[in-house]
Parts: sequence; structure tokens; C-alpha cells
Amino acid sequence: MCFPRGEFRLSDRDVYLGEVADTPFYMGANQYEYWAHTHLTVDVVSGRGSGFSVEAPEGVRFLIRSRVFTDDELRRCHPLNTVINTAQHTE
Repeated sequence: MCFPRGEFRLSDRDVYLGEVADTPFYMGANQYEYWAHTHLTVDVVSGRGSGFSVEAPEGVRFLIRSRVFTDDELRRCHPLNTVINTAQHTE
């Protein structure tokens, strides 16, 4: 889901993953633990998005593409406890 800045309430359990088009990108901690071994790519494709997401009226939707990290990539990844969460991240 994509929300206009300031309209989504973050919790202490949301994990800051980085920036997408100069916009903070977060994932819930439980979901992050599940996907931690996976490379995720956020893409935009034609089609109908979810009714609550900001892209829906534009005729596009977000699509997450994934693949499992190689052993070498996984060795270079940061463990969950070193990823900046919302308590540490300021916009």
C-alpha cells in the first residue's frame, strides 16, 4: 500500500528498508523476518490497484517482484537488529 506522506501511522515494529523515489519504504517486522532472505523489487505496472492505495486512481498498481538472495548476497545483508526502524528513523 502507498499512502501520501504523513497519512500512514507507523509503529515501533515497522522496519525502514530505504527509499523508493525519495520516499521512505517500510515493512512490518513480522513480514520482514519472513522475506529477509529475499531480494524485493518494487515495480509499477498498468492495471487496477487496491482501492485504498494512492496509485489506484492513476490506472497503475504496484507489483513486488522477488527472488531468493544468493549465498554471497545473503552474507552481505544486514541482520534485522541493524536495520533502522521507525523509532530511529526521522524524515
